[in-house]
This record gives sequence, C-alpha cells and structure tokens, in this order.
Amino acid sequence: MKLAWGSSARLGAVVILGAGLGSLLGGCSPSNGQTGASAPPPPEVGVVTVAPARADLATELPGRLEAYRVAQVRARAAGILNKRLFTEGSDVKAGQALFEIDAAPYRAALVSAQAQLARAEANLLQAQALADRYAPLAKTQAVSQQEALNAQAAAGQAKADVAAGKAAVQTAQINLGYASVTAPIAGRIGRALVTEGALVGQGEATPLALVQQIDKLYVNFTQSAAEVMRLRQALADGKLQGAGKDAAKVQVLLEDGSVYAQPGKLLFSDLSVDPSTGQITLRAELPNPKGLLLPGLYVRVRLAQAEVDGAVWLPQQAVARGATGESVLVVADDGSVRARPVKLGPAQDGKALVLGGLKAGEKVVVDGLQKTKAGGKARPVPWGTAAPASAASKG
Repeated sequence: MKLAWGSSARLGAVVILGAGLGSLLGGCSPSNGQTGASAPPPPEVGVVTVAPARADLATELPGRLEAYRVAQVRARAAGILNKRLFTEGSDVKAGQALFEIDAAPYRAALVSAQAQLARAEANLLQAQALADRYAPLAKTQAVSQQEALNAQAAAGQAKADVAAGKAAVQTAQINLGYASVTAPIAGRIGRALVTEGALVGQGEATPLALVQQIDKLYVNFTQSAAEVMRLRQALADGKLQGAGKDAAKVQVLLEDGSVYAQPGKLLFSDLSVDPSTGQITLRAELPNPKGLLLPGLYVRVRLAQAEVDGAVWLPQQAVARGATGESVLVVADDGSVRARPVKLGPAQDGKALVLGGLKAGEKVVVDGLQKTKAGGKARPVPWGTAAPASAASKG
C-alpha cells in the first residue's frame, strides 16, 4: 500500500511538471495569429517635384574692381608748396586748382622774358627801317650792295630775336601756370602726399596726390580657357541657346553675398591664354553713379553665358557626389527609391543646376536622405512639410 502511494505521487509530479513546461512554452510561442513583429511603415521623406524650365547658364568668377581712369597729380614746377586747395577724399573737377607752389620766381622770369621780347621788337623796328631805306639806294648805287645786304641780314636776325623772345615769354607763362597745380581729370582725390612747406619738383615731378574716376569702374576677372571652349562648342552644336541681348551683361556680387543693383557690361575677351594659369582675362564695365564701390574691392562676377532648356533647380543637399559622378534619389509612384545619375551645371544662389537625367513630374528626395536609400521604400511628402529628422528619431 505504501509502494502504491509513492508511485501515484511520482506520477502526479510528472503531470504537474509537464503542465508547467507546456505553459512556459506556450508563453514563448506566437499568440493571436501573429507571426513575428509587423514590418515598419516606409519612412517619410521630403521631396520636390521636377518641373523643367529654361535657365540661365551662369558662371561665378572672382574679380577685382579697378578705377575707370587714374591720374597722378605731380609737381611740374620746382618750388615751395604754399597751399593745399582741396579736401582729401572729395570729388574734384577737371582743371580744378589743387595746390599752389611759390610762383614769385616764375613771375619774375615772365617779366624778364617780356622785357627781352620788347627789346627784340625795338631792334627789329630799327633794323627793318634801315633795310627798307638801303634797298632803293642800292639800285642807284648810292650805297654799296654789301651795305644793303648787311641791312637785310640785320633785319632778318632781328625778326628771329623777336620770335625767340615770344617763345621765351610763352615758356615763362607755362612755367608760371605750373605753379598752380590742377586736377588732370574729374574724379575722387585721395590724401595729399606732401604738406605745405615741402620743396617739390626739384629734379623730378614730385607726386602730390592721386585722382581716380569712379563713377564707372572696371571689373577684371579670369575664366578657365577649357570652360570657355566648352561653352563655345556647346553653343555651336546647338546644345545651348545664346543668351540674346543679355549675353554681354554681368552681375556683381559683393563680399557680403548681396547682388549689386547696377548690372555691368562685358567689354572684351582677351585673345590669348595665360600660359602659367591657363586663364583667359575678361573685363566688364560697371556703373557706379553714387560712388559706393571703390577700386581694389574684391567681388564675384556672375557671367550669364547661355540659356538652356529643360533645366531643373534643386537644393544642394539633394545631390550626392561620388567617384562615379553626381546622383539623386527618386521616389516612384509605388514608393520605391532609385538612384538617378544627373548632369550638373554651375551652381547659383546655393542651388544645383541639373542639366540632364530627370523627367518632369519625378519626385526627388531633398529631406530625409539619412532615412532611406536606393532599393528601399519611402513615403514622399512635399518638401517643407516632412517631420524633421530629429523629431522622427525621438518618436
């Protein structure tokens, strides 16, 4: 009887253990008909819809501003500088008096030259009268032919002395005029390079100031010869259309990134290539009526060289650059994501110019590139309405 009870107890323990294991295994198995965790929804990405249009093919190049005309004001008369007659940094007119040099020696030289001229004219009057009196007397042999000839020679010499005297007076007047230093051109004058009391013009033409015409400026810049040839070939092949009347216009971007209000005009393209840099020199003329821009200022020049049809502007972050070239991610109607190689033109205003590789109506991923990749799935929403990547990661 004791043995039978023990067997029954062991059997009950086995049954209880088996039930426990079944319950444990049942807890680890799928329930409610679910087979594993459900697949997450496709990530949301911001896209822009491709809308091809005509775009200017422009190039931005570094350049420097240069004064339209530059003239050095120099002392052409030697002497002590008495006065400065202008305000440094002001605008001056052509012919305006800028400096006064001590003119006393030049006035004295002019008076002396005038006196010598008067003496020469008096001698001419006497010599000419004698020659006129001897001429008929020589015909009647009242005087010798030699005396008449000497009188004519003296009259000729007196005429030469008068001419020399007039030249000396003119020279003295010019030198006296140099004592008043005037502006050779109209423009803005800089600081004075000498002060009152300085001895100038002694042995050389002493620089006194610099006048620059800045109501118009030149913009000097260079462009790669290879780029110029590529654009010319594309225009010749009909791949690009000419920019029409705007082909010769340029825009100037200042150091702060703003666009100067007045457009410039392309003047010429240098016919030779700099062998050391491979660059072609270009020059544009830029109006500066208010004098806001100054010579020597660093700028960037935007040169509109051609127009292209079917171009697409995209934000820079939409374009991936790799060893094989540039590409973008395109979301199809079924949500599949594909990489699409594209051909880029020069960037402008922080945007990428796509010249080929995209079709109208396609959706290009701009935001959420870190959440998807080629071959995956994505749910496109218009760019700007997609949830920020940081908020998505917190959810």
